[in-house]
Amino acid sequence: MTTDHLTHDRPPRRIPHAASKVPEVTVYFWIIKVLTTGMGETASDFLAHLFGPIPAVGLGGLALVAALAVQFTARRYVAWIYWTAIVMVSVFGTMAADVLHVGLGVPYALSTPFFLLALAAVFALWYASERTLSIHSITTRRRETFYWAAVLATFALGTAAGDLTATIGLGYLGSAVLYAVAIAVPAVAHRAGRMGAVLAFWSAYVITRPLGASVADWMAVGHGRGGLALGLGPVTAAWTVAILGFVGYLAASGKDVRRDAMV
Repeated sequence: MTTDHLTHDRPPRRIPHAASKVPEVTVYFWIIKVLTTGMGETASDFLAHLFGPIPAVGLGGLALVAALAVQFTARRYVAWIYWTAIVMVSVFGTMAADVLHVGLGVPYALSTPFFLLALAAVFALWYASERTLSIHSITTRRRETFYWAAVLATFALGTAAGDLTATIGLGYLGSAVLYAVAIAVPAVAHRAGRMGAVLAFWSAYVITRPLGASVADWMAVGHGRGGLALGLGPVTAAWTVAILGFVGYLAASGKDVRRDAMV
């Protein structure tokens, strides 16, 4: 009996699909994603008021590096590790956009297309290197690096875009309504067969940022700015509790992990 015969007759090898470093895209994914965007927006502003802009950026950068180091070290997707990294990307991505506007005086009308070009460059390099932008392929260190670079760019882009629409007359509530409608477009287009899964995912992923941030800002800012005046600290705390609840549920249930795949 030859080696080839043995190879063909044995059952397919099962490998853990959890070797992928990202969660499966479920309704829980989108809920937590929106929560992290809003929490990151208000947490960034809260920390800037508490410590000052420069120390806040420094602390945010260190926390982001630490969170990503743990994420890259992990050998598979772990809910609390992954979502901690997402939260820190959200906080620091907000700071990056705010530094350009507040610190350097760059208007949102310029920073928004700048971050859009940055995201396009990440996607171009990613596709040129890997020939795919699918999140289901995040199983190598290089692909994971491209993935997190894209995630960081989407958060910065979404922050700038959300602030842009809020300051040109829509306000935070109007911006939230705009992005709530906009996020339905890729979902409907994908279901109708007019948009591929990868493009639909990344389009919705970008829109979640200004959607969550606009809702959180609307809840936090004063009545004079069209908000509910709940305050940055309370809104940050409330959204953090919600994130912890959902992530804890996923960590316990594993509902965002496909156990295995046939190869």
